[in-house]
Amino acid sequence: MTITFELAQHADLPRIVAIYNESIPSRLATADLEPVSVASREDWFTAFDPQRRPIWVLKSDDQIVGWVSLESFYGRPAYGHTAELSIYIGQDFHHQGLGQQALDFVFGQLPRLGLDCIVTFIFSHNVPSQGLFKKNGFEPWGHLPDVALMDGQLRSLDILGRHFTN
Repeated sequence: MTITFELAQHADLPRIVAIYNESIPSRLATADLEPVSVASREDWFTAFDPQRRPIWVLKSDDQIVGWVSLESFYGRPAYGHTAELSIYIGQDFHHQGLGQQALDFVFGQLPRLGLDCIVTFIFSHNVPSQGLFKKNGFEPWGHLPDVALMDGQLRSLDILGRHFTN
């Protein structure tokens, strides 16, 4: 599958939200328990800065099949060289290598963005995402045991990170 990456536009927000909402029932990728609205994600979307903290959409034949974002980590100036990475792939496009393509694309953007450290938060039971990031050199930097309660079950969250040389 040929994938292109484009900076997300406001018109893409409904599809971005739809892909995010698809991930909620699996209880693998987000701690949201109910679908979110486009309106509730307006401020979140507006906070992305194409020059420093972008959000990109993954497209196949002009269809948005996923998105990847870099958000400021912890909101303090000393962390300016670090970003939090999120990847969401539409459920009809899982297991087609799009997560790897998204990582490869983001890695190529890091020098331009002035980033040399990436962190990501992944539930411990999300085996596919854990494997993808560890295969790409991310290491466990933190473990938050039983911090999420989903459907009556406590779930743990792992912080994975990687340093890059620019």
